[in-house]
Amino acid sequence: MTQRVTGEMRATTILAVRRADGVAMAGDGQVTVGDMVMKHTARKIRRLAGGRALAGFAGSTADALTLFDKFEAMMDRYQGNLRRAAVELTKEWRTDKYLRRLEAMLLVASTDELLVLTGDGDVIEPDDGVAAIGSGGSYAQAAARALVKHTELSAGEIAQSAMEIASSMCIYTNEHILLFTLGDEQSEQHDGSDHAKQPEQVAEPERHERHERRATADQPAREPIAPLGRASH
Repeated sequence: MTQRVTGEMRATTILAVRRADGVAMAGDGQVTVGDMVMKHTARKIRRLAGGRALAGFAGSTADALTLFDKFEAMMDRYQGNLRRAAVELTKEWRTDKYLRRLEAMLLVASTDELLVLTGDGDVIEPDDGVAAIGSGGSYAQAAARALVKHTELSAGEIAQSAMEIASSMCIYTNEHILLFTLGDEQSEQHDGSDHAKQPEQVAEPERHERHERRATADQPAREPIAPLGRASH
């Protein structure tokens, strides 16, 4: 007897957090088909619109990639207006014969807005700047809300910590966390285990001071110049 693979939104967790310092989106890397883990390092988040927006998905990968392309086209059409692009995508997603068969959810964010998009025509903006989708979304969202309320951590630190909590509770979420941030310093970061330490650099003032000492040592010593005497009349 063959097993029918359904479009159930599981095997992933995507979390987004927006604070005054910017917005962060994190996702795990596990892909589960039936009761088997097929991949540990999947990338479920993409930068869109020239790096001005982030989008993560839960559901079918092929369907999500189609929606990513549609959403990016909407962002270009409406000149980076995230809300307008989200509304127009959701309208087309709901009414188009082909698109309405797609089984996925999208979480999209910019530095100003955070939205959840579904194929049922929903465009949801959370009240507290925290949203999550996928099988472990409720765990990650609860942890992130607590950290937002009771700590001064940055959006990236909250997203990382909340995803670690979710991965310890949800069997469809692993610890290979991919973190993206938008704000003053945009970055892409994995779970940090494979980052080598960068060599320390000499500070600029010290470097100039060494250069001056070397230049002084290379120059020959000069004999003192006797003061000029007064002219006799």
